Amino acid sequence: MTFEEYMAVAVQRATNNIIENDPYQEYYDLGLQRTNRTLKTLKLDAEQLERAQAKNFNGKILIISEPWCGDASATVPAVAKFFEALGNDVRVFLRDQDTSLIDHFLTNDTQSIPKVIVLDENFNVTANWGPRPQFGNDLLKKFKENPETYPREVFYNDLQVYYSRNKGKDAVEEIITLL
Repeated sequence: MTFEEYMAVAVQRATNNIIENDPYQEYYDLGLQRTNRTLKTLKLDAEQLERAQAKNFNGKILIISEPWCGDASATVPAVAKFFEALGNDVRVFLRDQDTSLIDHFLTNDTQSIPKVIVLDENFNVTANWGPRPQFGNDLLKKFKENPETYPREVFYNDLQVYYSRNKGKDAVEEIITLL
């Protein structure tokens, strides 16, 4: 689906979810709020656009995501809008509708999202990225190494503060290096 169709799914699930007893229901509203905040404050970086254009990337971007995902709310809109601005086709695949795709792009044996798949003009996978920028991975590592001194609540807060301030710029930067 297009990013706009993905956003329509996010709105529908947050406001009138047809999936009974959806275990992610409480996260749809929060995910939508965060995604809308990212879109509202997003400013595409001219230098990043210039560097990406210089790479002559004529491929496509496929993002595996879900609207309830906290990591996705900060990165998916930034990546989608960045590559759309470059004229690349950007599509989003909902992980939970069919997990066979994400199973090819596991992170530490988990179906972590979002996952950005870089495809060439012939739909061959050339690279993949995700589920979060290196800074976020560093925070996660810090939490996993010592949850007693860096508790889950503090980790989640630090990660969301980072996402709010960074506005997807690091994710885009890391993906540009993969082109």
